[in-house]
Amino acid sequence: MVFDYLFILESYFLLTNFCPLFHFCLHLVLLFMNRFIKHSFFLLLSFMLFLFAESEEPKKPIRVITQGQVIVPTEKMRRIWGELISVDLETRTGSFRAESEDKVYPFAAMPYAEMLHHATKGDLSDFIIGERAIFRMHLNEAGKWYWLTYIQDEMNMLNGHKEYYFVETIDESSGRIGFTWARGDKSFIREKGLSLETNSETQYWKDGKPAKFSDIKLGDRLRAKTHGRGKGRSRICWHVFLDEMSLLKFRTRQIAVQDERLAKDGAIGYLDLIKGLEMNFTMFGSGIGLVEQLKSGMKVLVAPAGNNLKQTGESVSGTVVAVGRAGHTHTRPLTLKLDASGKGFFEKGVVRIWPAK
Repeated sequence: MVFDYLFILESYFLLTNFCPLFHFCLHLVLLFMNRFIKHSFFLLLSFMLFLFAESEEPKKPIRVITQGQVIVPTEKMRRIWGELISVDLETRTGSFRAESEDKVYPFAAMPYAEMLHHATKGDLSDFIIGERAIFRMHLNEAGKWYWLTYIQDEMNMLNGHKEYYFVETIDESSGRIGFTWARGDKSFIREKGLSLETNSETQYWKDGKPAKFSDIKLGDRLRAKTHGRGKGRSRICWHVFLDEMSLLKFRTRQIAVQDERLAKDGAIGYLDLIKGLEMNFTMFGSGIGLVEQLKSGMKVLVAPAGNNLKQTGESVSGTVVAVGRAGHTHTRPLTLKLDASGKGFFEKGVVRIWPAK
């Protein structure tokens, strides 16, 4: 070994009876070389092992949107602030303008796409043309940003992140409100130097009741529902909320609307497996409130549906066998046993399920 060789060399000079001073200097030199080589050797070894480990570590594959499966490829996605341009509820397709680049993106909403409206769950039909929202997009087979797995409106984003528009300036003549976008305690500042535009159509809310522009004061914490103007980044207000109560009043109203939909049309999910009269489902987050009410032994109705989420066939009665725990994609597994076989059901297809009356 190199280290042993150095000490053998030192011993050789000692045995050949060189002068003590020369031997002492040589001893220091060899000692330094020994430590340096040892240190360098272990550094080199560690570096080589690190490179080997990096090269051997398998890369996680990027998942792709697959019909009939709830997949949200967070490994490669874009969450784009944009302005809704068009919606076709029959095909669940549409388009929006990305406000940061003025580019129009067509989209197709997956059956399990989350529609986060008025700070809670909603439906694609709740969104208004021109409304500003975040569109979560994923690549299709052609490498285009096309598949959509959520639309999150401005109210939901602000409420979910506990963020506000802190009023910095007020110009009553132009109806402009300058603000800083930040967390409630200002521990996180998202952006400064922004502005809200208001006009004769803007509605103001305080304590859950109608208010006026003049009720807004410097330092107030606002939230808003805004739309664009077809180009650039604008926040033109439909609604301005001067307090928490006012936004939550809108949220409560939206929850009631969504609950009524679920009671009438049923919760939505994928049919994963058919085994005789027993069926396994993955229920989507849009109807999680209804699914959580289901208990083993309860009677339910299940009907086939299309990708537009509309019922396509006759419903069949069945009994709940098991309701699983919620998954990371806000889904929930469900197992039913049908009273009789039904028509129009197929694995990976969309279904509607609701309690039998």
